[in-house]
Amino acid sequence: MFLSLSTPTMAWIIIESNESGRLPNSKTSKLIHSRDFHITFVNTEFNHNRLIRSKGPDSVKGLPDFVFETIPDGLPPSDKDGTQDVPALCDSIKKTCLGPFKELVTKINSSSQVPQVTCIVADGIMTFGSKAARELGIPEVTLWTASACGFMGYLQYGELVKRGIIPFKDENFMHDGTLDTPTDWISGMKNVRLKDIPSFIRVTDLNDIMFNYLGSEALNCLNSSAIIFNTFDEFEHEVLEVILTMFPNIYTIGPLNLLGRHFPESKSLNSSLWKEDTKCLEWLDKKKPNSVVYVNYGSVTMMTDQHLIEFAWGLANSKHPFLWIVRADVVKGDLPILPEEFLEEIKDRGYITGWCAQDQVLAHPSVGVFLTHSGWNSTIETISHGVPVICWPFFAEQQTNCRYSCTTWEIGMEVSPDVKRHEIEALVKEMLEGEKGIKMREKAKEWKKKADEATDVGGSSYNNFKRLLKEALQLGE
Repeated sequence: MFLSLSTPTMAWIIIESNESGRLPNSKTSKLIHSRDFHITFVNTEFNHNRLIRSKGPDSVKGLPDFVFETIPDGLPPSDKDGTQDVPALCDSIKKTCLGPFKELVTKINSSSQVPQVTCIVADGIMTFGSKAARELGIPEVTLWTASACGFMGYLQYGELVKRGIIPFKDENFMHDGTLDTPTDWISGMKNVRLKDIPSFIRVTDLNDIMFNYLGSEALNCLNSSAIIFNTFDEFEHEVLEVILTMFPNIYTIGPLNLLGRHFPESKSLNSSLWKEDTKCLEWLDKKKPNSVVYVNYGSVTMMTDQHLIEFAWGLANSKHPFLWIVRADVVKGDLPILPEEFLEEIKDRGYITGWCAQDQVLAHPSVGVFLTHSGWNSTIETISHGVPVICWPFFAEQQTNCRYSCTTWEIGMEVSPDVKRHEIEALVKEMLEGEKGIKMREKAKEWKKKADEATDVGGSSYNNFKRLLKEALQLGE
């Protein structure tokens, strides 16, 4: 997403990345809009159409000072309500989007109906937006929507090649213990192994699309005038301190969902690309505090039907109530089908649906643990509400976030990649009944308190947001 924003004389553009089921930059746009700026929210045509199908045409009507625009992503038109093929999308974005976006900005600046664009906020994996801004002479800022530790991981891709670690010689590296090799040479990242570096390093060919795309996009962020992170200083302080030595102009303004409580939203922009089930909140109301397992693998994670069955029976055998988000496209190449005997077993204590308002679910007092893919939206939101995690990372920097959750932040335990029902059962019971679970819940609540403090008036994230607005307005001077 790109955001064009303005006061009566100032305008910004925000552009959103395409592979998430939610639009993380929408929170940023709402925050900035609340400070009397004009916003142009730029989506790909695919995501724009998904948003309409999810929330209805009124969801993109906007306001006089909050408008929606689109650019093509270069892929064939599709009415699919699911994630596009990510490598194909990244390859197409790299080849396609710069020209249409520059044309859009030029069109906006040629119009007498809206203010001139005065700043462009580009998603950190759509840095063609920053490039367009520089070519057009418009101030720009990058919004990195993932974790700071993930960002540092991507910055190591070139070093891994220099050290001869990658490409791997053959596929044996996946099973022979190679990925357990420590990476103790990365400043600011303790206890991190090769398996914890964002997963696109797992290649035998350096021409791999995702390896090249994410590695180069992270480096491109360092060409920006400033980088915004949806995190807070104390949460990722070691890695942030190292990033500051490489790139001094960063703004940590997270968690965005907590920061938003101070700024009234004049436009209610629900950023989910999936239709949300609100009745699950009523179901949660009937459950005891800290008793429910909330399960959501995010909008991109896919699994085999066998893994789905193992998760199902693990949850059932734990005997704890659970709210399970099962997307229509969560099983590779097929619709998810759960056995009748499983549905009969869990009918009084399991709620299965396609999507939900996650921030509201995690805030609910009945939720005791979150079984997650460890995407950054999910991680920062679970911290915001003091909920510990069971991690089953899928790809990208989810492995990095998982490692930090289980070690540095001490709020979680990890599921083996080849998930088995007995393991799920044991982890759920430990998290909701065991001593380790109690300690992790206490630690999660400590982080919640620190996140609240960071986003309170006068806190680090609150002050950084005010500084962002003040300094970003001066970028063109």
